[in-house]
Amino acid sequence: MIIRPAQDFDAPALAELLNEIIHLGGTTAHETPFSTEAFLTHYVDGPEAFCCHLAEADRPLGFQVLGLHPDLPEGWLEIGTFVRPAARGKGAAKSLFRASKTLARSQGRQVINATIRADNAVGLGYYTSLGFTDYASEPGYRLKDGRQVGRISKRFDLRSL
Repeated sequence: MIIRPAQDFDAPALAELLNEIIHLGGTTAHETPFSTEAFLTHYVDGPEAFCCHLAEADRPLGFQVLGLHPDLPEGWLEIGTFVRPAARGKGAAKSLFRASKTLARSQGRQVINATIRADNAVGLGYYTSLGFTDYASEPGYRLKDGRQVGRISKRFDLRSL
């Protein structure tokens, strides 16, 4: 498995991977599929994109993004992690976080925020296993279809070892 920064030419495959996860439901707050162009703007080269790393073997296994978010304090980044269902539990997500964390620290960032659907046990467990701690919740968060799923925000302090 190789971990590397995503490039523009990776966008079609990564958008397809994300759309597969959106279609399955339950593990992302995204509800609308991404075009290649929307993926590029949102995650790779848009104004709020900080970095996008991908894990690949013969094809992309997953990707992780760090981005700026207007609701977060200065020095904070928002994280999103997306791993192909068949590749979960094989180390891709933890390897992606090592790369993202290293880059964020090298650029002087202080905190990484993860806001996860409260019904996403896999995502909550993943971020907890990395050392993220809960700091906020939004129990009334609803999906577009009206289902109330809630959200939990976790933080990882980059200033600590």
